[in-house]
Amino acid sequence: MSVLIGLTGSIGMGKSTTARMFADAGCALWDADAAVHRLYAPGGAAVAPVAAAFPDVIEKGAVSRVRLRQIIAEDPAALDRIEGIVHPLVAQDREQFVKEARVQGIECVVLDIPLLFETGADRGMDVTVTVSAPPDLQRARVLERGTMTVAQFDAMLQKQMPDRDKRARADHVIETDTLEHAREQVQAVLAEIRRKRNHA
Repeated sequence: MSVLIGLTGSIGMGKSTTARMFADAGCALWDADAAVHRLYAPGGAAVAPVAAAFPDVIEKGAVSRVRLRQIIAEDPAALDRIEGIVHPLVAQDREQFVKEARVQGIECVVLDIPLLFETGADRGMDVTVTVSAPPDLQRARVLERGTMTVAQFDAMLQKQMPDRDKRARADHVIETDTLEHAREQVQAVLAEIRRKRNHA
């Protein structure tokens, strides 16, 4: 039976890089954001139900994330309706991925879920991991991307569970201050999982 590792972390904490480290170590990797992109793409399972609720967000047969953001900005209640459509579809996608990984006999499955604790998805995991970095490093990483203003970054932080709360709830915390340090901790987490499994 595959071990399910729930991986999370706030914006700019290095979650995507850490997820790739788990994949490089032989884990199967499922990415919630990538799943949403698939669901929103032409022919994706979310297109028809989102179109029924918000016809104006469909562009060239796909859900336009830009238009979705505009709708949510104008009507915050729209977010709950969108999540009500999309979250169950994302959960189905995740369950199918886990099922296939188990059929293949893969030892560890990493589920990269930004809202792991907020959505209660942590309850379905065998192990939870949060990535973390000092606040000044987090801020510098995000602003260096050039895709977000300081105000947008601060607003996003307000929406996310505080880093200290994620650290308190996670089974393991991976500090992403340097790539080498993060890689060492990924290896340590996997070694601990294998040790426990062998002694179960």
